[in-house]
Amino acid sequence: MDWGLRNRLARIIKPDTGRTVMLAVDHGYFLGPTTGLEVPRKTIEPLIPYADTLMLTRGVLRTSIDPSFDIPIVLRVSGGNSILKDDLSDEGIITSMEEAIRLNAAGVALSIYVGSPHEHQTLLNLSKLVDEGEKYGIAVLAVTAVGKEMARDARYLGLACRIASELGAHLVKTYYCEGFEKVVESTPVPLVIAGGKKIPERDALELTFKAIQAGAVGVDMGRNIFQSDSPVAMIQAVRKIVHENATVDEAYNLYENIKASS
Repeated sequence: MDWGLRNRLARIIKPDTGRTVMLAVDHGYFLGPTTGLEVPRKTIEPLIPYADTLMLTRGVLRTSIDPSFDIPIVLRVSGGNSILKDDLSDEGIITSMEEAIRLNAAGVALSIYVGSPHEHQTLLNLSKLVDEGEKYGIAVLAVTAVGKEMARDARYLGLACRIASELGAHLVKTYYCEGFEKVVESTPVPLVIAGGKKIPERDALELTFKAIQAGAVGVDMGRNIFQSDSPVAMIQAVRKIVHENATVDEAYNLYENIKASS
């Protein structure tokens, strides 16, 4: 692994803790104006001071993020479908590696759909993206997308994460599940967990705590932060767990205190 790639990974996963709080705000690439992200700049800017990395599309990066902000970017580069289509797995690469370099991205992200009708296609997308990433020193994050018919269990997620790492992904975004320790153990690259759909704040903090305890290096959380009653309080509470090993009670108390004072 060359210096440039190692440097970019060190911007995403903080060397002092070996962990990361990624803020996922790429939902619009297939969901459109998601609740809480109707006006991306308004949502994202107050959260930037507390995020280690932003995961977003080139369109939102160009239009809604001030270039003066010093925050590493993981650029969503797969897509091609909307929520109106039944099969979201039919994705392609929608942003070139050259474009990612022009936008000064630390990494790029794409979804793989293991077990879907387009599994082969999305795994080839990953392989090609890794080749390009290695060429230019750009980190590649594989997202283990899960269809409605697939179980989010350790067997399935372990399969998807291991395949992603075997194909060369530098880190993998996946879901927390019972037996997550086995998924971590069998995946030789860092794992970050997705927050998924909005759940109560304390539940989201418990999810974060369990994942960190099981070996995840952090979260790539979106709706459970920006759809919270107090997004700024929520992201700070998540950070408390990820970077300071706080308990769920400690993090939730911080959330409540910041929310009450804002």
